[in-house]
Amino acid sequence: MANHRIWAPWRLRYVSTANKQTECVFCAKPAEGDDRKALVVHRGERCYVILNLYPYTSGHLMVAPFEHVGRVQDIDPATMAEMLDLSQQAIRRMEEVYSPEGFNLGINQGRVAGAGVEGHIHLHVVPRWAGDNNYMPVLADTRVMPQSLEESYDALRGGFS
Repeated sequence: MANHRIWAPWRLRYVSTANKQTECVFCAKPAEGDDRKALVVHRGERCYVILNLYPYTSGHLMVAPFEHVGRVQDIDPATMAEMLDLSQQAIRRMEEVYSPEGFNLGINQGRVAGAGVEGHIHLHVVPRWAGDNNYMPVLADTRVMPQSLEESYDALRGGFS
């Protein structure tokens, strides 16, 4: 019998490889020392803002605490407040740069809730436009991004207080 691959559009390539990391990406990236290479757009006192390596749309950012913590209920109030403040700043910056029509903000806590990195909580800030989801991810297992990560980094780097 021939070896057939089952077509599964919901299982994009990066999803099947992203969970094979041995170290926490949210601890490793800000420790690299080169924020541009690590895609760290802004550093706060307790949290930082980083571009998503596998974005849903151009400008897709995440806000994560420097502390390795895996559950919202375990984050201290000052860190949670800074996560929300940086999310607000990220939205303001994206409005200046991209003029999106809306935003998705979300935290996926736990693997069954969609967390790609379970052990380090992070908040997604995703700019949205009418019609920005097209057929490419579904039919061709491909995302069409109008901007490279480097261009997104350059556009979003400034503008945080």
